[in-house]
Amino acid sequence: MARISHLIRRGSAYSARIRVPLDLVETLGKRELVKALGTNDEAEAKRRLYPVLSNWQREFDDLRTRKALVPADRDHAVWDHYTTTLSRDEAERTALPSPAQIEAEKANLVEKAQRGEIKDTEPLAILDATLDLQVMQRAGAVSAYAREAKLKDMRKHLTEGNTALIAHEVNAYLDKNRLLVEPGTPDWISLARHMMRAEIEALQRTLERDRGDYSGHPSDPIVKPPTGGRREFAKPGETIMEVFETFASENPNKVTPDRLNQIRRDIGIFVEVVGAGFPVHAIDKVAVRDWKALLVKYPIRATEVKDFKGMTIRQIVKANEKLGRPKLSDRTVNRYLSSLGAFCGWLVENGYLAQNPVSRMALKKEKNSKTLTFTSDQLNTLFKSPLFTGAQSDKEGEWRYISRPGKVLIRDHRYWVPLIMLFSGARNGEIGQLATSDVRELHGQWIFHITTEGEQTEQGKSVKTEGSMRVLPIHPELIRLGFLQYHAERVKAGDKQLFPGAKRNERGQMMAEFSREFGKYLTRIGLKNGRGLSLYSFRHGATDALRRAGYLDSQFGFILGHTEASMTGRYGQMPQGMLQQRVELVNAIAYPGLSLDHLIP
Repeated sequence: MARISHLIRRGSAYSARIRVPLDLVETLGKRELVKALGTNDEAEAKRRLYPVLSNWQREFDDLRTRKALVPADRDHAVWDHYTTTLSRDEAERTALPSPAQIEAEKANLVEKAQRGEIKDTEPLAILDATLDLQVMQRAGAVSAYAREAKLKDMRKHLTEGNTALIAHEVNAYLDKNRLLVEPGTPDWISLARHMMRAEIEALQRTLERDRGDYSGHPSDPIVKPPTGGRREFAKPGETIMEVFETFASENPNKVTPDRLNQIRRDIGIFVEVVGAGFPVHAIDKVAVRDWKALLVKYPIRATEVKDFKGMTIRQIVKANEKLGRPKLSDRTVNRYLSSLGAFCGWLVENGYLAQNPVSRMALKKEKNSKTLTFTSDQLNTLFKSPLFTGAQSDKEGEWRYISRPGKVLIRDHRYWVPLIMLFSGARNGEIGQLATSDVRELHGQWIFHITTEGEQTEQGKSVKTEGSMRVLPIHPELIRLGFLQYHAERVKAGDKQLFPGAKRNERGQMMAEFSREFGKYLTRIGLKNGRGLSLYSFRHGATDALRRAGYLDSQFGFILGHTEASMTGRYGQMPQGMLQQRVELVNAIAYPGLSLDHLIP
């Protein structure tokens, strides 16, 4: 099995490893991160790897976010410093000795003199006795002088670029708001200058107060109440993805591992928008609304496009305004919202949120999202194309040569999975993960047993729901095309996996790369132009074939895996009569006008 980058083996167990980006080495104090994955099974380690890598990448993004200021940071810093300076001034004025306190101190001195405690012949004794009174009498004037002097010095430092008078205030603001801006950087200097201007305005207000005027307002245009929200960072254990892992461990809806990983990825996209440090309790409709607005403009498979490399989601959306690449379908956008909604529902139940912010946020219409089925003419064209009749190459990474006619016959998963989908309606991932032992005879009928149980392969097994585990009779057309011979060859070769070339990606999705490349293949051979046709079209085609045969959806839903879980699905055993009903259903899948005679070995 090919090794995956970032996956290492220590002893018998696997760990994830990643190099810390150079710009974050000093911040983190280390050059690489390593985390044990808690398994010695390579296939399971691969499935656990992606969430760990995703969390690390979000941590890196979060640190970079903290190392750079956004306009809202400066706006809040300026207004906070302005209002805090005025509040301190008011507190100092309140603490100044009142006329009554000064008169009381005078009376106290007179009493001491009358008692002979103050010697009028000793100047130092008189000075010492009256010092407190003098301080009280001059406190207001001294305070006013200090403010005038500081205002003068602050203006001078601002023109000179000297930040000595404000540095402690800048660092205090950064620490309080958990920002990692280093002193001396352009962002730090910019923030210091903004805060100096805020203090200059505040000191001007204090001088006005000395004259009894409290009506002044800032004249500097940057000193004003902020209009944007304040950046908020979660406390340890309260970030979205940290809390999500608790949700995932509970798995309240008992979804399959594949679906749970899909939800994790979808919410990871949300976190990319709001920030890795965004607290879970701060998720609201505004955040969801802004995310949805980006999703509807987000191009398909943007991470695979060179023009978008290294860009954030917002930057990708902006860049695509010129490139004009196809955008996510409404159905896909709603899937993202559904994933976040399921998580937020759990957050409500567990007291993190008062209400679900995703409620009623789904798109009302799903434009251009319908999966089309192949016509008979399109099927004939497809099965006479190089993938099925002979190509220039059979190498996985050379699909451009696979789409060109040649003498190389491809007879692995790329050949059989589309045919099995066509005559069974099964999902491509369900087929790709089959073990050789999942294909066997039952009551004299060859069957596929789609299950998570039985013999395990390197790639592992998973199903969409418990009800997806089922027994599927093998269509006679597949037998006519030589599928049983293929199965016998795999058994003879000692393969545990029926299709050894079928792999999971780093996200744990079975045959995701093949599904993507198959769509491109359809375009190369002229069958596809835009949306509609895909590998999934075979599943829709089988559904339509059963309807053409006169069956209602409720009569064949279990064939497609749309049913409640059953023991027959788990163990792959069922009475002969029940199996015969399934044989009749599967055998009813037919495509008028389709001829596959040229594929018979």
